[in-house]
Amino acid sequence: MGANADNAIFFLVTTIFDLAMWLLLLRILLQWVRADFYNPMSQLVWQTTRYPTDFLRKFIPRWRNLDTAAVVTLLALAMLFIYSIGALLDVVIGIASIFGFATLKILVLTVNLYTFTLFVQAILSWLGPGVNNPASNVLWSLNEPLLRPVRRIIPPLSGLDLAPLVLMLLLQVVSRLIPLPGLFR
Repeated sequence: MGANADNAIFFLVTTIFDLAMWLLLLRILLQWVRADFYNPMSQLVWQTTRYPTDFLRKFIPRWRNLDTAAVVTLLALAMLFIYSIGALLDVVIGIASIFGFATLKILVLTVNLYTFTLFVQAILSWLGPGVNNPASNVLWSLNEPLLRPVRRIIPPLSGLDLAPLVLMLLLQVVSRLIPLPGLFR
């Protein structure tokens, strides 16, 4: 195959895996922060990730607010992603390295997910301030635990909340400090 076909396959595989891992990560985080379960956005995440995790929940118990079955599923999916990318690029990776890279991939995805949700929440606050919709409620539940400590240090200035911007910058710095090779990002 040509280089363009290889790039297209690489893009497609990466995108499908990233979306699936983001959904599982959202499931874990929404349960962790105790977001409204009956919210339509929460229900969407719950229903799309139900089948991979429901089977494992029979064997793997929950731990406090943590859905450990979803964590195991996410880790297995991340390991499969690392293995698949290595196979596409003809790179042999040991099982310990696959586990390490999968853990780093999950960290990068978490940081990127929070950056994205903060960005969307900021845009929604500009477009419809004071408007209550399902997406903004879930985003608030997800982002507020991270924004609260930043707001203590940097309070709103003349009604302008700079905490999301500061937090997004900090998250991007953290993302660049995670030692995950570029081909797995």
